[in-house]
Amino acid sequence: MAVTGSVLGGDRPRVGMVGGGQLARMSAAPAAALGIDFRVLATSLDESAAQVVSDVYLGAHDDEHAVLEFAAGCDVVTFDHEHVPPPILEKLEARGVAVRPGPHALINAQDKAVMRRTLEGAGAPVPRWRVVDSVGEAQEFANEVGYPFIVKTTRGGYDGKGVWRIDSSIDLSSVMSSPLPPGAQWLAEEAVPFVQELSAQVARSPSGQTVAYPVVRTVQTNGICSEVVAPAPGLSDERAVQAQRIALDIAGALNVTGMLAVEIFDTGDALFVNELAMRPHNSGHWSIEGAVTSQFENHLRAVLDLPLGSPRLVAPHAVMVNILGGDVGNLYSAYRHVFARDPGLKVHLYGKQVKPGRKVGHVTTVGDDAEQLLVRARHAADYFMGVIDE
Repeated sequence: MAVTGSVLGGDRPRVGMVGGGQLARMSAAPAAALGIDFRVLATSLDESAAQVVSDVYLGAHDDEHAVLEFAAGCDVVTFDHEHVPPPILEKLEARGVAVRPGPHALINAQDKAVMRRTLEGAGAPVPRWRVVDSVGEAQEFANEVGYPFIVKTTRGGYDGKGVWRIDSSIDLSSVMSSPLPPGAQWLAEEAVPFVQELSAQVARSPSGQTVAYPVVRTVQTNGICSEVVAPAPGLSDERAVQAQRIALDIAGALNVTGMLAVEIFDTGDALFVNELAMRPHNSGHWSIEGAVTSQFENHLRAVLDLPLGSPRLVAPHAVMVNILGGDVGNLYSAYRHVFARDPGLKVHLYGKQVKPGRKVGHVTTVGDDAEQLLVRARHAADYFMGVIDE
């Protein structure tokens, strides 16, 4: 159901983004700056992006009729998440709509088993893995790689959901007794002994132009990204270029269009690909203030096949700390203290209902000293979350 609309001016293209979350919300400002028409498919006017975008279509991402109607009049359809069923995307392409990234690329971000097969075939470094249909098969895998190891659902997991660290056969039996999401399988992977987690982001256009952002260090808390430092502290130039090369090679091999985030385990001696995201990604939110061209602008440029913008840092370092739902219900009330204490901060709130552990915003700082930037950003995020009160 279309609830609002906009009038196109001249030959201005319309980009439709499926999903009304914070990624679509943060895409709205660069869309306006570029002078393009921006539409979102949201399930409710209360969703994050629907609060700020003028052209909203209400419907579900897995409702074929809703997606097809939403895409009518769009020059390009892209995504705030990876959950649209491939048959719907194939119907869009059959109708002449440019779907970017396309279904044959996007399936690698939807199904972890498909991703592992594709990456292995493309020569990307991945942990040892196996699709397992039973506890017995998973135990055979454990006998090969040892405990601990990782069990995942191939579909449906995010922010630590659908991922378990298995320390014993008892843990294994308990986890695999749970029902699988529709269409999912069990995936067993070796536990990589990493010293840090990295994210390598690249943008790629249909013409094949690519740019690579500085490789960043990410920190996960309870499976959710809690902070990002750009560039990754202590990472050698050689290792950073290796990570960027891995991401660029994957983007080309999978024919990705738009932003690609490659989450990487760094063991100190080697790099291993963990996950892929074919859209703007939490590890790139720092780029709004910290890069010449944000990941959101470059995603829009890429899907429209415009020349890509510079991903260069505007300062030696940029830091982003996520604001997770905590004890403070009215997040706006924290602005007076946070801004008065540190006028150099940038805060983004997503307009979401505050729930424990939910991503409801982030804080960014840029400057010369990464450790001091982290102290400042952590303090602000902690105040928003109610961890501190001064």
